[in-house]
Order: sequence, then structure tokens, then C-alpha cells
Amino acid sequence: MATILVNGVRREVQAPADTPLLYVLRNDLELSGPQFGCGLAQCGACSVLLDGKEIRSCITPLSAAGNKEITTLEGLPARWAQQKGLSAANAAKTLHPVQQAWIEEQTPLCGFCQNGMMIKATELLERTATPTVAEIKEAFTTSGPSPHLCRCGSYAAILDAVQRAGALMAKGGK
Repeated sequence: MATILVNGVRREVQAPADTPLLYVLRNDLELSGPQFGCGLAQCGACSVLLDGKEIRSCITPLSAAGNKEITTLEGLPARWAQQKGLSAANAAKTLHPVQQAWIEEQTPLCGFCQNGMMIKATELLERTATPTVAEIKEAFTTSGPSPHLCRCGSYAAILDAVQRAGALMAKGGK
């Protein structure tokens, strides 16, 4: 049995220590944000934040998450609410600015890669409040284990959404 902190909640899971974190998140905890894309950390669909840093959960063993905070797509609103000091009532009806920007820009086409794209955008915007287009492209292509891949080619919309999210975050998320 292992205890992990996922989206602010301590969870007990019964899985071997070498089980990929993705399998625990999807199968044991029934979180649908992280996707199985390639299983080799080459596409980014399985991305989650581990202590605020984007990782590929398909190759990360459960044992690596032990005393760290895991944030999935489902946990982004609570993460934002905590960062902004919102009340529990307000937090329950709040989207993370990255999620809001994705909706406003109508970013996803098929949506399969969008979990990883939003996780990476969150990591970037928490580090760099107003990234340039070059910084956004670098974040999605060369700053992680491999580029984030979008089978539909919605890269232009993703760039727009990241810029919109940065502007929303600067205004406090509104």
C-alpha cells in the first residue's frame, strides 16, 4: 500500500512501487485527465505536475511520487484557488485560467493531447507570467523529455490560449 497526495487529497493505493503513476491515476483513482498516448514519454498526453514540475506519468513509477504533490488536470482549479487564497465556496466554481483560456480560444480539436498541453502551460505560466511566443514554443518542444505532440495540429490555437491564460492570470483569473 502506498500513500500519495493527488490534487490536495491524500490517497491510499494498492499497487506495486514500480507501477507507472499514470496507471494508478487512471485505473485506481479514476482520473481521466492524464491520457495514455505512447507509453514512452514521447508525446506528453500523460503529463501531470509533480511538485509543480511537469513529468510524464507513463514512465514515472509510483514510488517516485511518494512525498510529493501530484496535480492532474482535474486538480488545476483547486491549485489556482489555493494560489489565489479563494474560499472553498469560490474554489468549487472556479476554473484555472489555463482551462478558461482553452475554452475561450476553443483550442482542442480532438482533445487527446490537451491534458498535457494544459499541464505544460500551467508549469510555464507559474514560472513566467507573460511568456513570449518563442518561450511558449520552447516550453512545448525542448524543455521537457520530448516535445508535446498534437495529432490535430492545433498548435496556433494552443499558443493563443497560453497567451490568453497569462493575461487572465495577471488579472487574477477573471
